[in-house]
Amino acid sequence: MSRLLAPDSVIVFDGAMGTMLYARGVFINQCYDELNLRAPDLVRDVHAAYVAAGAEALETNSFGANRFKLTPFGLQTEVAAINRTAATLARDAAGPDRIVAGAVGPLGIRLEPFGPTSHAEAREAFAEQMQALRDGGVDCFLLETFGDLEEILEAIKAAREVAPGVPVIAQMTIGLDGVSPYGATPEDMARALDAAGADVIGLNCSVGPQIILEAIEKMATVTTRKLSAMPNAGMPREVGGRHMYMASPEYMATYARHLVQGGARIVGGCCGTTPDHIKAMVEGIRPLVPRLHLPVAAPPKPAVPNEPARPAGAEPVPFAERSRFAGKLARGEFVTSVEIVPPRGVDASRMLRDVASLKLAGIDAVNVPDGPRAQSRMGAMLCSVLIEQQVGIETVCHYACRDRNLLGMLSDLLGGAAIGLRNILLITGDPPKMGPYPDATAVFDIDAIGLTNLVRNLNHGLDPGGNSIGAPTRYAIGVGVNPAAVDPAHERRRFAWKVDAGAEYAITQPVFDTRQLERFLRETEENRIPVIAGIWPLVSVRNAEFLANEVPGVVVPDEVIVRMRRANDQSREHAVQEGIAIAREMLERVRGAVQGAQVSAPFGKVDLALSVFA
Repeated sequence: MSRLLAPDSVIVFDGAMGTMLYARGVFINQCYDELNLRAPDLVRDVHAAYVAAGAEALETNSFGANRFKLTPFGLQTEVAAINRTAATLARDAAGPDRIVAGAVGPLGIRLEPFGPTSHAEAREAFAEQMQALRDGGVDCFLLETFGDLEEILEAIKAAREVAPGVPVIAQMTIGLDGVSPYGATPEDMARALDAAGADVIGLNCSVGPQIILEAIEKMATVTTRKLSAMPNAGMPREVGGRHMYMASPEYMATYARHLVQGGARIVGGCCGTTPDHIKAMVEGIRPLVPRLHLPVAAPPKPAVPNEPARPAGAEPVPFAERSRFAGKLARGEFVTSVEIVPPRGVDASRMLRDVASLKLAGIDAVNVPDGPRAQSRMGAMLCSVLIEQQVGIETVCHYACRDRNLLGMLSDLLGGAAIGLRNILLITGDPPKMGPYPDATAVFDIDAIGLTNLVRNLNHGLDPGGNSIGAPTRYAIGVGVNPAAVDPAHERRRFAWKVDAGAEYAITQPVFDTRQLERFLRETEENRIPVIAGIWPLVSVRNAEFLANEVPGVVVPDEVIVRMRRANDQSREHAVQEGIAIAREMLERVRGAVQGAQVSAPFGKVDLALSVFA
């Protein structure tokens, strides 16, 4: 192990495990980590092939063997067994003279502030995996393919808790632009990982050797830690329906030499690399002398331990000045809004006529839902722009995490701010299986809590990586809440997290039981932001039963259904009037406890919504 940390020693790691297993007939829908238990000879053979190619260090087959990534396969209780066996198999192939590195990848979930998992929970999951790898006999921990600095810092802490004396190799990943998915530069990463105490700092995966080389050269100027580089075999190309990595062994050998000359002392391969690539890399760096003349590293910038330096950002526009809607909330005035579902097609003329009647009636804003119940309709953001530009009434644009990845959401939000949208309601979104397109793929890159953090950062002039975007956005940040949630304690916790993330007002799911709303308001008093009550005028008993049984998050009390059934027995007209009466009663009861009402227009009937306010 002394050789691993010796500053001038050059060590060649192995290449891809997944690429080799796939080539041997293991389909990608299987859990590759479970193969340690189910097909140990297959994993051992791959390790042996890399040993034969000249690799001086082997990674365990445990990249995704944490409880979060194993859960979809029903293997969350097998964390210890899978990781211990992974270490044993690698050790068997490595023998006494080669290094065995316990491979640990990201958890596959978002950490706070962009997700629901706390730093402590992440650290616990990493520690669970690392303890099993250590029990199996690994010589060091290899943290690889991390895109989030905050997450890899928790992994480093976990490694130090589990085995303080075991070396840690910490590798981030970058894109074609040379920065991490969250916008950290190679210099940012090197400084942060250095401050966190990683023994070796490096990069792997996502891109080929040329971009990795450019980043390694930048890292070498700001840290004296040993550097590692494990690039992909180029960028994948689609050939005959398969993604193939086209970089030849000779090309990888050339860049292995460049990487060592650029400052890397540990080199290896990631996706697409095979024993042939590793053999060529070993031969490629053999002529190099062990001691090279490297640029003298500048001392690391002083910083708070484990925390990368970030721009301070801009002062946000005061909440009251962001929109007329926000101004009324800031002044403590009661706001009114009506929810209108966007059209199914391209003809928005009826919707615009309906919205014009709302403006004439003095309604403050129009709520525009984003694909409610996973149905395909005109996009909420463009629909909101149509309304504001052609009618002149403000909108509260709902924005769901379901359909867009982090990059897409960032692009949308910047564009929405530029076009003039100001009021936004951030929601996680209903899963596609609820709607008419159950085979559609949901993204859920982050949830509403993470999205709230993202928009708050934009309001401070910062992107998700903490980089300046120039002038800040001016969004009034709203979130959804459900006073009638099945798990009230969990809903209260999520509401508190949303407020902590930057929520400035909340709109409830349709409320049919004032007792639930009043209890929710009492129990969230310490996290109080303006709350707007959602109210839905029922039109029939079937409407009531549908909401009660088929719409997630909506609870319709039995007494309300009984009232609607009695009215329905008389006539449809009686049922509509009873629904409006119930909605008016709800509005009257909650008016003193909330700061506004959002009334839905059932089946697009705006006149029914206006009747509630009459």
